[in-house]
Amino acid sequence: MLRRLTASLTLKLVVLIGLFVALPIVLYGQFESADSQMRALVTRAIQDRSALIAEALAPVLRDTDPAAPMNMNRELEKYASSGTVLKLMYQPPAARSASRFFLVGSAPPLAPEAVSAELEELSQRGLLQRLSEACTWNAADEMRYRRADGTVELLTSIIPIRARGNCWILTTTHVASDFLNTSIGRPYWETREVRIAAAIYLVGAMLAVLVALGMRLSLRRFRNVADEIALGRAVDATFVERNTVPELAGVARDFDRLVHELRRVSREIRQSAEDNAHAFKTPLAAVQSALRPVRRAVPEDDSRARRALEIVDSSLARLLGLVNAAQRHDMGTADIIDAPRMPTELAPLVEEAARQVQEILAAREIGLVLKLERGIAVRTAAGMLEAALQAVLENAISFSPGGTAVTVSLHASTDTVELRVEDEGPGIDPEKIERLFERYFSSRPDDGIGSDRSVKHSGLGLWIVRRNVEALGGQVKVANRPSHGFSVTMVLPRFVIH
Repeated sequence: MLRRLTASLTLKLVVLIGLFVALPIVLYGQFESADSQMRALVTRAIQDRSALIAEALAPVLRDTDPAAPMNMNRELEKYASSGTVLKLMYQPPAARSASRFFLVGSAPPLAPEAVSAELEELSQRGLLQRLSEACTWNAADEMRYRRADGTVELLTSIIPIRARGNCWILTTTHVASDFLNTSIGRPYWETREVRIAAAIYLVGAMLAVLVALGMRLSLRRFRNVADEIALGRAVDATFVERNTVPELAGVARDFDRLVHELRRVSREIRQSAEDNAHAFKTPLAAVQSALRPVRRAVPEDDSRARRALEIVDSSLARLLGLVNAAQRHDMGTADIIDAPRMPTELAPLVEEAARQVQEILAAREIGLVLKLERGIAVRTAAGMLEAALQAVLENAISFSPGGTAVTVSLHASTDTVELRVEDEGPGIDPEKIERLFERYFSSRPDDGIGSDRSVKHSGLGLWIVRRNVEALGGQVKVANRPSHGFSVTMVLPRFVIH
């Protein structure tokens, strides 16, 4: 069972799908965690850089008189860099309660007419209130907000600077997504790297799915060809014609070669059976013809000669029967190899077999009980299942005492069909059950029930039953019944009639 599971292509495909689903989730979690750490480091680096700029500006601000005109653009430009906006704000002591600030420097510099608009935007964003709190508590702060058009997120560090009892605020603003090319300011899945990786993954997944579907379709084509051959619809092997995968071309050729060889062997077996039967029947017929004048010439009162003629006639009849049995056996073998497997409903087949044994049942005063479910079908070649059922019925009848009954039941599950024949005879020695399917083995007693002296048994009945049933993909089970009697159960794959 374990080997079957590990060799299953379906199981491997399920595992592969599971890996395709789980792998990106695990990797995304790991990469997102690493990116979060990178964002924390970048943010801390921004804050540290702003603090260093503030430390550098502190001596200059100590020497600056707030009452005199100020233009700190030149000082800020010393520390400006591409993508970074520096602003220096000043809050007069008298304006602290009103959270008013003056913009005294900017890098890059702002035009005088743009200062009022800049302060108004800072006020609307709530930045001025945050500046006032930074002055009150002398604590650095950080704020993120989007531009008026909502497209770009800005990261602003707020650093208070104390000089000569006055509060100055240095703001350092960065476009978040551009700083060190991290995902600051946007979800991690929106980063360029993740989207490229996702696109590559999706392409790989689609290719894997296409390969799996291609293999499945190719195997299905092979199965359809095999079904057509089994049903007798394909005159010639067509695996190569139906195959579209170059890598399976060799397998298709091997299948075609195998089908060709099986058909050739089947034809040779049939031809050999016919030739052998003809070769034996011709001299037997000649002997029977030669005996006719001898039989007429022997006097009626010569009992010894008459007895000799009866023995010769009996032997000839037995030889002819053996020749016919051998011919049927060989033809059955050929049918197993090559005969079309057609969907066949079992209930009518069982009823026909029952009609054929009605005379024997009546002569031996044995009843027949049929418990059949309708609409149950299997795929079988003509005569294969009939021969098996006939052998089992004849066996059950020969071991049944008069006044008893043989029961034939037919039941089906989702995938299988059970055809059971039960008698009320003596059963069989448990030690001999394993040998019942051996060729030429017979468990019939010399006298009593089951001896059946009127028929010469060859010991091939149950062997033929198992051969035919296994050729149809089934199995045969035999067992003694708990009370008395014997049962033979044929389990076959079910064919669902649509």
